[in-house]
Amino acid sequence: MSRQIARNEPLFQAEDLCQYFHIARGKILKAVDHVNFTIYKGETLGLMGESGCGKSTTGRCLVKLYQPAAGRITYKGKDIFSYNREEEKQFRKNVQMIFQNPHSSLNPRMTVKDIVGAGMKLHGLATDSDLDAKVEAMLRRVGLNRDHMSRFPHEFSGGQKQRIGIARALAVEPEFIICDEPISALDVSIQAQVLNMLKELQEELGLTYLFIAHDLSVVKYISDRVIVMYLGTMVEFADAEELYMNPLHPYTQVLLSSIPVADPRLVRERKRIMVKGEIPSPINPPDCCRFVERCPYAKEECRKKLPELREVKKGHFVACHMVG
Repeated sequence: MSRQIARNEPLFQAEDLCQYFHIARGKILKAVDHVNFTIYKGETLGLMGESGCGKSTTGRCLVKLYQPAAGRITYKGKDIFSYNREEEKQFRKNVQMIFQNPHSSLNPRMTVKDIVGAGMKLHGLATDSDLDAKVEAMLRRVGLNRDHMSRFPHEFSGGQKQRIGIARALAVEPEFIICDEPISALDVSIQAQVLNMLKELQEELGLTYLFIAHDLSVVKYISDRVIVMYLGTMVEFADAEELYMNPLHPYTQVLLSSIPVADPRLVRERKRIMVKGEIPSPINPPDCCRFVERCPYAKEECRKKLPELREVKKGHFVACHMVG
């Protein structure tokens, strides 16, 4: 069940955010196309959709790894691309990211102590004399121990590397963390432990998360509100409980009908929604509904114009011509 969040203190706002990549022969890949949302202090905003829908690109724009092609991103009311040097340093401390691929996000030439401790030293959170103790405490928090401090990334499994990435993000005491598939590299047996750890840290430290994931059950478990993306656009946006109980967009209904259920009786009773065809290319997409070729309910209107994301009930936004 979603927590009650006081939604009167916006932390991040994306306004008409676009991220386009120019590729060969003048073609444009529209990875993120006119996305709007607000993230409030203390909440977890879930971001879900198929691979290539623009989830990770959205997260990378928020952490300034990408310069958006258009639109505006504000943090605590100020454009993040207008910072001076001191504001930039504070932003880098306050906003961290846990990357999807731990194999490429850790420097292979640095020990675990250096990886986790670098940010602590840069931001004045540790000195040479207490660095070991603080790094050890952070590692224990994510299920590692002192013996791991002197080792290099190639000596660890994928799951252990991801734990190091989580420890690195937490080490500088941030207030906002973008979690890009943070448990996808972990064994199933410890995924729940990491999710519970992230929730406990959120309560303890007052953290705010943007949680990106493919696993719909995970998104439901950890998120307060959920954005569903399809081919660079937002198709639905609502409180997690409302969205999972009352999905309105056909694509959201397709996604939720694919969640595995452990009860054989429920499996027999529920209707699995099937779609045909491949995801269209994000290169120069048509100015109509991006889901139209796969949607089982598509009408002629869906082929003529792009539906706007509109509020159909309080806090529940949908981009679909078929939803009244």
